[in-house]
Amino acid sequence: MSETTPPETGHSVIQGYLKTLDSSPGVYRMLDAESRVLYVGKARSLKARVSNYARPSGHSGRIARMISETASMMFLTTRTETEALLLEQNLIKQLKPRYNVLLRDDKSFPNILVTKDHDFPQIKKHRGKKVQKGSYYGPFASAGAVNRTLNQLQKVFLLRNCTDSVFNTRTRPCLLYQIKRCAAPCVGKVTEEEYGALVADAERFLSGRSTKVQEELATQMAEAAEAMEFERAAALRDRIRALTQVQTAQGINPRGVVEADVIALHMEKGQACVQVFFIRANQNWGNRDFYPRVSGTDASEAEVLQAFIGQFYDDKEPPRLLLLSHPVEDPDLLSEALAEKVGRKVEIAVPLRGEKAELIEGAARNARESLARKMSESATQAKLLDGVAEAFGLEGPPQRIEVYDNSHIQGTNAVGAMIVSGPEGFMKNHYRKFNIRGDDLTPGDDFGMMKEVLTRRFQRLLKEDPDRDKGLWPDLLLIDGGAGQVSAVREIMIEQGVEDVPMVGVAKGVDRDHGKEEFYRTGERPFALRHNDPVLYFIQRLRDEAHRFAIGTHRAKRAKSMAANPLDDVPGVGATRKRALLAHFGSAKAVSRANLADLKAVDGISEALAESIYNFFHDK
Repeated sequence: MSETTPPETGHSVIQGYLKTLDSSPGVYRMLDAESRVLYVGKARSLKARVSNYARPSGHSGRIARMISETASMMFLTTRTETEALLLEQNLIKQLKPRYNVLLRDDKSFPNILVTKDHDFPQIKKHRGKKVQKGSYYGPFASAGAVNRTLNQLQKVFLLRNCTDSVFNTRTRPCLLYQIKRCAAPCVGKVTEEEYGALVADAERFLSGRSTKVQEELATQMAEAAEAMEFERAAALRDRIRALTQVQTAQGINPRGVVEADVIALHMEKGQACVQVFFIRANQNWGNRDFYPRVSGTDASEAEVLQAFIGQFYDDKEPPRLLLLSHPVEDPDLLSEALAEKVGRKVEIAVPLRGEKAELIEGAARNARESLARKMSESATQAKLLDGVAEAFGLEGPPQRIEVYDNSHIQGTNAVGAMIVSGPEGFMKNHYRKFNIRGDDLTPGDDFGMMKEVLTRRFQRLLKEDPDRDKGLWPDLLLIDGGAGQVSAVREIMIEQGVEDVPMVGVAKGVDRDHGKEEFYRTGERPFALRHNDPVLYFIQRLRDEAHRFAIGTHRAKRAKSMAANPLDDVPGVGATRKRALLAHFGSAKAVSRANLADLKAVDGISEALAESIYNFFHDK
């Protein structure tokens, strides 16, 4: 038999596409011999861009390697280069090509929401799509930044944070009123007009007009003191003090920058850190660092920053101004693409002097320090992974360690948890939770739970990544348990046809003492590590993290089941009708006991829906 000839790769393959291309703008993909996407790029003229790759020399090391691996290309033409840029960034996020700069952390950011669908608006934290009617203020860099601001705003403006259903059922003020964090509109302690004035003040503050708010509070305090209403004057004094604390906690409060994202990049030894500060309403609403994946050491600051901005704002609304530490490759094109997304002008600037340059300098310093810490942590992590490989006889340092744990109370609300660790520490976006569904499990059957979790995990893995080329397969499994647990897991893996993934059982010693763990592997004697071995501490941290995640998941599930409302399961009853039913009857239990005539009398409940609700509870 003749051997299969490997497919041709390199610039000669790229040369062959030139005759089929014209000067249209568009997006191109470069694929390797196994049709994996190596690179996604955009071009003002596809023919001109591809002809550059067809040249046999004159490329940087990274581009030369990419060309040498290219076996085929794909093309999509667009009407404009702006469309090409938007499509390029979308495809990069979807396909995660090896040679592109890739933003790995694309979580959404929280906002503060002042609702507008109630006579007494609620102030609360919001994350996700802006579907609820109200005014949104943000983004804030983290949930902590929002919570701190909300905590102080409650002291200043006394706005409620309870849900509408809680508000509608209150008969006396809650604890927040007692500690002067709420005006208690639920029981009439404040009129609608007075509460509306508090809401207006809060929105003025969140819009950057805090000086006016402070002046009015100071005037009211002076009037109260003059009228010898000292208790009211003291309350106003506390509100002014809380308002000052909010501004002090924000640290950076630029006078000349109303709304901007300050984006600074620092690169070193092929690694990059981007620091983003969110300036809104002349206030600093927090900062976040990002570590985009950079392939090779020859990527320029302009390339990395442009790729970061394109991917970062793919699903986020950009502000009116972006202040950058370095110029990007196509500032006008990038500005036009962002403006097209939000329907207004987005300015991109690289300030060299003044207050804006000082903001950039501060962000760049944070980026430099964050990257130094990250590189130090990565070096330590690499040594630990080398130690794990040596301790457990692995072929090389594991790039992906999966740790499993279960949590339940006498079998109820049982959950399984998987945490993942790698060269850069805990990979929290890869964590998974499993609601235990097995109806035939005996309560507290940990072996049965582990079997269900691992079966579901590896069945999905075999389906999603059968060729093991997406980095989703573990190099090591850590199981909480001893010889029996390892043997059971081994049988599960054999059933799935997966016999080449190393696994280690971690069990506490005879005294069940933290620090005397014993390790179990299939067909080998159990062993222990030295009491002060860094690898032992590392394994303990992994197991503790898995336990923390499993416990947290279990508690969340238990709390949800305890707070579940029977009306949630009634077909045709959404949030609005549920509120109407609760307002009319007072509780879900009263709804379940109501007769058909009473149900029909509720506003918004049709005759057919009333029968459906009645039958739902009485058929049970």
